[in-house]
Amino acid sequence: MRARPDGVRASVSGVRSVTRREVLGLRVRAQQLDRESGTVADTAILDLGPQDTGADGARWALALRGVSAPAEDDLATAWTIRGAPHVYRRADLPGVAAATAPFSDADAGKRIFDASKPLRAAGIPNLTALDVVADAMRSIVTGPMVKGEMSGRLTAVLDEPYLRFCVPCGATHPYEQPFRLSALRAGLELEPGTSPPVLRPIPGFTPADEVPERLDVVRAYLRLLGPATPKLVAGYLDAPVKDVQARWPRDAVEVDVDGQRRWLLEDDLDALGDPPRGTRLLAPFDLHLQARDRALLVGDAARAKDLWRTLGRPGGVLVDGEVVGTWRARRTGSGAGVEVSSWDAVDAPTRRTVAEQAERLAASRGLALRTVDIPD
Repeated sequence: MRARPDGVRASVSGVRSVTRREVLGLRVRAQQLDRESGTVADTAILDLGPQDTGADGARWALALRGVSAPAEDDLATAWTIRGAPHVYRRADLPGVAAATAPFSDADAGKRIFDASKPLRAAGIPNLTALDVVADAMRSIVTGPMVKGEMSGRLTAVLDEPYLRFCVPCGATHPYEQPFRLSALRAGLELEPGTSPPVLRPIPGFTPADEVPERLDVVRAYLRLLGPATPKLVAGYLDAPVKDVQARWPRDAVEVDVDGQRRWLLEDDLDALGDPPRGTRLLAPFDLHLQARDRALLVGDAARAKDLWRTLGRPGGVLVDGEVVGTWRARRTGSGAGVEVSSWDAVDAPTRRTVAEQAERLAASRGLALRTVDIPD
């Protein structure tokens, strides 16, 4: 291996050419979308944390990977990457706290967005600010507390650089991203299924001093969403590219994906190959759809715009490794209806497998499937 000027390592002996289909196959297998049963312990996406957004969040993501009824005590929900709620193994929380913390003060500033400007003007480092907010949160939350109450009590104890005037509310609040990114730092988790969110202390919590390799977010992205570049990983984390480059795995090797330079963990080279057959209804924020190289997943711009909407995002229909359309589920009384919008004609076998997945989705919500609408 040799080091390049940007800190990323490339192979001396040559670069392997990899097709788009091989990449799709690698990701389906790495994320275990091809298996029917599994456990919390052996589910790979729990290393990076499935995002728990919407009615079909982390629990549906786990069900798609064969974990249909995990014990609640085995899992925990926390605000981590991009300030979004993610689900992890409870036993991993100390390591997760270390793995998802900002890499540097510049990284912290990028992750907290506009909150960094008043802190900088006041001479307060971004990491120091996160510690100040975390200390305040830790002292305030001694039992389950609704986010709104927590925000109000924080407002009363934080200084002006930590606060902003919220026009929609007509009130002053702490900045949102420092609030979210400080919660796990303070040893707080989210009660699952609560809206508005309820925070509570994590019993006996102490962040790990070092990041376990399995939970390293750069490695986990490459393992689950590779091949990738430092820019793609940085986009997923909301981190500066420079910080990602500094943590680039030494065992990442360069590959050529249809003319584009990417990197993959060396041990995963043998996992490249065409996607396995199968149908899955991916939730809007399923990890498979979180890859930052969206054009590789869906090359047509109009279809990509349909799938990754800013508001009201639908789920993706995955058939034999390809996203072929979108879906939505609606509750009707004690039942559910699933509406599929396919980008191309749908054959009879695909209709059957989509209907089977819709039945599975409804069951995961504790509902009976009433209708499956798949237009011709």
